[in-house]
Amino acid sequence: MKISTKGIYALEIAADLAMHTDLKRLESLKNIAERRKLSEKYLERIVKSLKTAGIVSSVRGAQGGYCLAKDPGQLTVREVLEAVEGELVPVECLTKESSCGIDCSLCPTQDTWGRLRDVIVSVADAVTVGEIAKVALEKR
Repeated sequence: MKISTKGIYALEIAADLAMHTDLKRLESLKNIAERRKLSEKYLERIVKSLKTAGIVSSVRGAQGGYCLAKDPGQLTVREVLEAVEGELVPVECLTKESSCGIDCSLCPTQDTWGRLRDVIVSVADAVTVGEIAKVALEKR
């Protein structure tokens, strides 16, 4: 399983918002893009998915901007990644019909893929955006 740039940047956005905003202090995508050296246009598309998933809130206008809609200490890496990547699975046949030609009930590797998925999901559930933000602030 490879996390795309959408997933990587979504986590960057969430961590940045955890470090620079709260419900009273919002942040622009322009500032996030400049700090992270990312494309503002690309971030706009990612934030749309994060808003749809209820992870990010926004306010329009001159004093507007973005903030996390959830407490960063309660927001998991899994929630952020699944908002933009979909289900975290190393192979598609774990969640839908496969076209590989092997009967899933006879597949010798399916259990291994399932165990790998379980480890990935377990780690993604265990780490919060708040923890990532704390580590980032400590590294400054």
